Amino acid sequence: MKPKHVVAMIALLANGFGSYGQELQTPSDFLTAFTAEAQRQDPQFRPDPQRGGAFFRKRFAQNDRMPSCSSCHTENPVQEGRHVITGKTIAPLAPRANPERFTNPRKVAKWFHRNCTEVVGRECTAAERADFIAFLLGT
Repeated sequence: MKPKHVVAMIALLANGFGSYGQELQTPSDFLTAFTAEAQRQDPQFRPDPQRGGAFFRKRFAQNDRMPSCSSCHTENPVQEGRHVITGKTIAPLAPRANPERFTNPRKVAKWFHRNCTEVVGRECTAAERADFIAFLLGT
C-alpha cells in the first residue's frame, strides 16, 4: 500500500490539480501547478532554473550510491542515463530530448516520490519541483 501523501499527490495531479481545473499533460502544466502550490506557502515564490540546476547536481548525504539526481541522469539531462544500482538505461530527463517526460500525472507523482525519498531523503517541496522542471525546460 502506498503512503497517504503519495496517494494524495497522485489524486491531486490526476484531477487537474484541484481548483486550477487544468489537465496536466505537458511539462509547462506541471511547472504551473507546482508553482501555484509553492506560492500558497510563499506568495513571492518564482521558479528559478538556476536553483533547479543546483538542486539537480547537489550531493545529498542520504545515499552513497545515489548522492545526486545526476548520479543516474548524468550531468547533462538531455543525455540517456543509467541507474547506478540496477544498470537499467534511463531515457533522457529533459523534455526536449524525451517528449514523454512530465506528461503523465501518475508517473510524475511516482517518480518525484521515489527519487526524492531515495536521493534527497525526504519528499521534495513544491518549490523544489517547480525549480527542477524550470531547469529541465531550459536544457
